[in-house]
Amino acid sequence: MILIVDDKQENIFSLKSILALHNFPSDTALSGEEALKKVLKNQYALIILDVQMPGMDGFEVAETISGYSKSKDIPIIFLSAVNTDKKFITKGYTSGGIDYIIKPIDPDILLLKVKTFYRLYEQKRQLNEMQNNLRDEIEFRKKAESEMNEKAKEMKSILESIPQIAFTTKSDGTLEYNNSQWLNYSLSEKEFPVAHPDDGNIQDEIERTVKSGKPLEMEVRVKMRDKNDYRYHLLRVLPVKEANNIVKWVGTFTDIEDQKQAVKKKDEFISIASHELKTPLTSIKGYIQLLDQSVDGNSSAKTYIDRTLNQIKKLNNLVVDLLDISKIESGKLKYNMQEFNCESMLTNAIEMMRQTHPDYHIHRRGNANRFIYGDEMRLEQVVLNFLANAVKYSPVNKEILVEVATTKNQIKIFIRDHGIGVSEEDQQNIFKKFYRVEKTVGNFQGLGIGLYICAEILERHHFEYGVDSTLGEGSSFHFTIPLYNYLAGKTQP
Repeated sequence: MILIVDDKQENIFSLKSILALHNFPSDTALSGEEALKKVLKNQYALIILDVQMPGMDGFEVAETISGYSKSKDIPIIFLSAVNTDKKFITKGYTSGGIDYIIKPIDPDILLLKVKTFYRLYEQKRQLNEMQNNLRDEIEFRKKAESEMNEKAKEMKSILESIPQIAFTTKSDGTLEYNNSQWLNYSLSEKEFPVAHPDDGNIQDEIERTVKSGKPLEMEVRVKMRDKNDYRYHLLRVLPVKEANNIVKWVGTFTDIEDQKQAVKKKDEFISIASHELKTPLTSIKGYIQLLDQSVDGNSSAKTYIDRTLNQIKKLNNLVVDLLDISKIESGKLKYNMQEFNCESMLTNAIEMMRQTHPDYHIHRRGNANRFIYGDEMRLEQVVLNFLANAVKYSPVNKEILVEVATTKNQIKIFIRDHGIGVSEEDQQNIFKKFYRVEKTVGNFQGLGIGLYICAEILERHHFEYGVDSTLGEGSSFHFTIPLYNYLAGKTQP
């Protein structure tokens, strides 16, 4: 906006009309005092200022305006019909003006000067704005850099205080920082520790992790520089993100050798104990069966024998599960992979459960009459385990539903009960080895290995599985069997 300052209305009207014809917005003041008040309140691109005015003349107004920090850069054009001498023109420039026009005014000359000064003012304003923005950006970057340095110092302090081997890398995976433990295992701050030949190259794993953008967790054997024995470490590498972009990676090597040895000894004990239990248990079962054949069917002894056989069966199932775990851990669990009818397998499992638990009502929905590829005995074991859990954890409501949903590409089997249910937290761990829901430990027998074995069997088949449950309402265990094109070739696990 342009401010016109003149004590005569006719002069203001004339100038305002000229500017309006060329789309220049304008404001007016009839005295120097009024002009100063408006300059303090508003932002102007140019001031056209008459020299001869009552009260404050134009020179005094210009000097005052140039003393304000807010308005000192506003260009001023003086207009005068009387003070045309060189000394007055010089005074105009020294008081803060940038041009001096003699009346009567040539409109074309005035417009040329107005356009030039207006454009220069806009350019200067834009440059000042860019300068301010640049200053703000610099301050922001300095603050961000300072905060980042503080975070880096904090992270380094944390990594130095932990007993693990710790490191950070840049976003591309280049090593950036190592804690004091690093050089006990590596020859250089820029090189990863050398892993056991059978465990692969750590640098290659890091590069694959960086490309995928996903966290890494793996077991790897490394050794200290002054020792010859390799120890198992758990390598974890996590991304550090800012504004959803990965800016660096943080990793640790945690020594888990002692845990690995403890698990190994436990597995060895389970394997030996289960094998040792199997032999006398088979003999006991045989003798009880012989005794069963020799007693009268109506005698009370028959009842006790049946109960004994039932308990032997439970004990035998536990031993079988322990043996399966031992085989899974050693990689010796055998699978007989072939084509078989899924409906037949499912029917056999349900009938077996109905015979052993006649007081439960197991309902069917859907048909699984399709040929699938897998180990029929092991998959039947999964179904039986899911059904056994449905029976065990549904002591009140004895309705169980086995539902089959078949599509062109897959068969999905659900086993639903109306029992005690499983919390969301426990659902995350229920398929882990020896995991038991805390609230059920005192009320229900078991070792917490049945679902773990089921999970291992289904993973070996590459079948998806899971559980949906609500506390107090029941659970639904399920697994999905993909249907392969056998003529095109089977996809074997």
